[in-house]
Order: sequence, then structure tokens, then C-alpha cells
Amino acid sequence: MTVFFALLFLLLALLLVIHLWLGFGEDLSAHDHPVEPGGGQRFLTPEGPSAGHRDVVAAFRARGGEIATLTVGQMIAYVRNLMDSFADGRTFDAEFRRFDAEGLAGEWVLAPGADPSRRVLYLHGGAFFAGSPLSHRTMTSQFSKRSGAAVLALDYRLKPEHRRGDGIKDCRRAYRWLLEHGPDGPSPLETLFLAGDSAGGNLTLMTAAWARDEGLRKPDVVVAFSPVTDATFQAPSVRNNAEHDTLVKPLFGPFLTLPRFLLRWVYVYLDGYRPVNPAVSPVYGDLSDLPPTLVQASETEMLFDDSRRYVNKARKAGSPVFLQSWQGLLHVWQLFYPEVPEAHAAWEEVSKFIETHAPLDD
Repeated sequence: MTVFFALLFLLLALLLVIHLWLGFGEDLSAHDHPVEPGGGQRFLTPEGPSAGHRDVVAAFRARGGEIATLTVGQMIAYVRNLMDSFADGRTFDAEFRRFDAEGLAGEWVLAPGADPSRRVLYLHGGAFFAGSPLSHRTMTSQFSKRSGAAVLALDYRLKPEHRRGDGIKDCRRAYRWLLEHGPDGPSPLETLFLAGDSAGGNLTLMTAAWARDEGLRKPDVVVAFSPVTDATFQAPSVRNNAEHDTLVKPLFGPFLTLPRFLLRWVYVYLDGYRPVNPAVSPVYGDLSDLPPTLVQASETEMLFDDSRRYVNKARKAGSPVFLQSWQGLLHVWQLFYPEVPEAHAAWEEVSKFIETHAPLDD
């Protein structure tokens, strides 16, 4: 019996150590405060969201009910098809060219007059298991138009067919490749942008920090739309805003009912990383010496505090990182341009940020 209790004690001690290892990270609650003056802007909508925005929300609420009835495999296929349908029936003022090089895939997006010496690496969202260059043509064509740059929309590897680390490797390889190649082959680079939304925003911020650490040329401008920055899902808005989030909750709501310690175990099993590893949680990394970065997020989405904590920590570290927040809007509402007027307003702010930090030559 004594041996049994000794073994039980050792097992419990081991589980405790593993639990602490999984979840140990800095306390980010110190960054749960409004961004300091000069560090961002709030866009208030006292009259409430536009009719166009309400229509999009209603459509996704109906979809959310359908998703709740699906198995995991069915849900993945459903969301992938749904996201790719975002491009259906749309006309884009841009040229799209298939991209394949050195084991990477994607497409070049070229708005009229795009300068191949100005380049963008765009990383799409989709919770790391969905999304594609096709689904995000609204985002990439707008970014090409407003930056005057050639956009490389990367088709990075997705889960569950691949591990999370495979997608990370793709982003890093594409970044290195873009430093020396444009849409027409090897050519000098003048101006570099890095951008992405949601899961792609996570990869964007990760890649920016990685490029700094590797001593590579840093982007002139980084833009992250509603990025995931904390894989521990401990930010207050993850739970406080769940009832208001029409897009994220149907995908991740069931996981939020799990105890946090169990959620961390699930994360490591699925992704192979500690949740506080900066490769998957940029907010836990060194946020000093970052390039000019614009983060846009809705104050009522589940990931709002991911954005706010990241910006506050980065600014405290001396980096020129800025937060623009809107009230009552969808996660990555910029994707629903031009039907949603608030998307137009957000894109106008992106244009201003680019003009400030990487203006087009006259």
C-alpha cells in the first residue's frame, strides 16, 4: 500500500509539473487597459452597425446553426467550402497568377499599376484549417490596390492534413523567397509589406518577430486584422465576448467549456507546441524592435484582447505598434468589402497607415 501511494504521489507530481510547463507564461493581465494616447484610435458607432453589416451577421448566424450539427470532419469541409465561396460572383480589379516555387504554392495578386518592387506577403485566415488565396481575394486585391504592391497570397499548409509547424515553415520560407523574387522572377526589392487576418494575423506577427531574430530585412509595414496572439485562450474577451461573436464562437465555442488545463493538453496534442511558445502565441515573445504595425479589431469579438494585449505590450517595449478598434463589428469585417461600409472605413485607415510609413513614389 505504501508503494501504491508513493507511485500515486509521483504521478500526481509529474502531472502537476507538466501542467505548469504547459501553461507557464508571463501574466498578461497588466496589458488589459485602453491603449495609451497616440497608440491607437477608437471608431465609435452610436447609431449601431450598418444595414450591410447586419445582413452579413444574419447570414452567419444561420450558418452557425448548421455547423453545430456537423461532425469535426464535416465541419472542416463545410467551412472550407463556405470560405472559398466568398469569391463567388465577385469581380476583382486585379490580375491573379498562379504561384509555385520551391515547394510553395499560392497566387500573385496584381492591381492595376502594381509595382513588382513593392511586395506583400499575405497570410489568409481560417483557424489554421480553412481559407485559401481564393477565399481572401477581397483582402489581397484591396491590399494590392492600396499599397501599389504585388501581393503574394500564400497557400500555406493547413491542419489536420499537416501539423501546425508545417504552416509556420511555409510562411518563413515564403518570406525569405519574397526578399529576392517578384511576380516576374528574381528582382530587387524596394518596399516590403507583411499582412494577414485572424489565424493569418497570428502567422503575420510570428513571421515579423522571426525575421527580426534571423537578422533578415524587416517589413516596412505590418498589418494584422483581428489576429490570434494567445493560444492559451486566457484573454478576458475570449469568454466575455463569446455571445456577441458570430464567426469565432461556432468554431471554438465547444472548446471553451473545457477546463483551461485540459484545453492546454488538447492544444499540445493537436499542434505540438506549448501554448505559450511565441511561435504560436506571438504575445508571449519579445515585442521590441518591431516594424511599424497596424492592428485592427472589433471590441465585441472574442479575440479583441488578443489584439489589445499585443499592442500594449509591444508599445511598452518601444515598438511602433498601433491599435484601431471598432464597436459591434464582426471578426475580420474587412473581408466583406464593399457590402459593409465599415469595411470601407477600415481599408481607408490601412491606406493612411501605408501612406505614412511606405508611401508610393510620386
